[in-house]
Amino acid sequence: MNTQKPPAEARPRRPGQQSPEGCLVVAIRLPVRIVVLLLVVPVRMAWDALVVTGRFLNDTVLRPVGRALLWLGEALVVRPLVGLWRHAVVPVGRALARLGNALVVVPVVWCHRYVLTPVGHAVARLARGTGAVLGWLHARVLTPVGAGLLAVLTWLGRYLVLVPASRLYEWILVPAGRAIAWCARGVGLVLALLVTGLGRILYWTARVLFVLPALVSWRWVLAPVGRFLGLVGREVWDALGHAWRVAGHVSLVVGRFLGTLFRWIFVEPVRWVYRTVLTPVGHLVRGTVLRPAAAAARAVGRVSRQALTGARESVRQARADVRRMLFGEPREREAEARGEPSGRGTRTLGGRTTALTKD
Repeated sequence: MNTQKPPAEARPRRPGQQSPEGCLVVAIRLPVRIVVLLLVVPVRMAWDALVVTGRFLNDTVLRPVGRALLWLGEALVVRPLVGLWRHAVVPVGRALARLGNALVVVPVVWCHRYVLTPVGHAVARLARGTGAVLGWLHARVLTPVGAGLLAVLTWLGRYLVLVPASRLYEWILVPAGRAIAWCARGVGLVLALLVTGLGRILYWTARVLFVLPALVSWRWVLAPVGRFLGLVGREVWDALGHAWRVAGHVSLVVGRFLGTLFRWIFVEPVRWVYRTVLTPVGHLVRGTVLRPAAAAARAVGRVSRQALTGARESVRQARADVRRMLFGEPREREAEARGEPSGRGTRTLGGRTTALTKD
């Protein structure tokens, strides 16, 4: 059993345990957080005020205006365009399509069927005849002449070009190339030695003059300064986050206080006035003025309707009397008004036939 404790670097860190911090970190953190809190609180309160104002404007102004503009755009643009498309563009397009079909497509199809197709067949037959003549000419005339010319040119190229070129390559170019390659290898070896020596000299010069001073300055100057600046930046970032959260709580408290103050100064008095003054006055006015006025208005309307009905009946009766005085009333209407049957086949007192025994 191993009873020895693991070293400090190898011990696992608990989830809630923080890393040990030095006095420099603590000394930097407190003033940075105080300064950042004083700077962030007004910014957070202004930001929350802007957010509340933006939501209020969005709910009360921008959204209704947007809906009105949307309805206006639909009424002034979309619907006229749809109507124009349905009742103007589509019929005109169909008419143009029919006109184009009648003026362009039908003549082109007729021309292709009765003009171009016969001409094409004739041209194809002529081309087949010309191809047969050219094939015979190629097989019987051009092929033998080309074979003879090819043989002559091959013999001339072999003895006038290939043989002199091979002799020139073997006797002149090969020895000259070997001599040039040997000289180039020697020059390359010398240049390689010179470049290697100069490269080593330049390497050690640059290492001594640039690399070592830069390494020393990085290790002993830039790295500590970078760590310090990183520590300060991390603390400033943490302080900003902490100050932003604290400013949020402060802004929430201030907002609730202002809301409560506004409610007790403005809303509650208005509500009290509405409940205790305006509501009883409204009920009183409704009971003593509005309801009697409405009842009187209904009664006046009822009397007016009855008077108008009576006047219409009087005018209708007077008109009927004037018509009866001027033209007289027809007998059929008089008989119908008395409830007696009229016509030839009806039963009378002086007749010998009845409705059952008539022809």
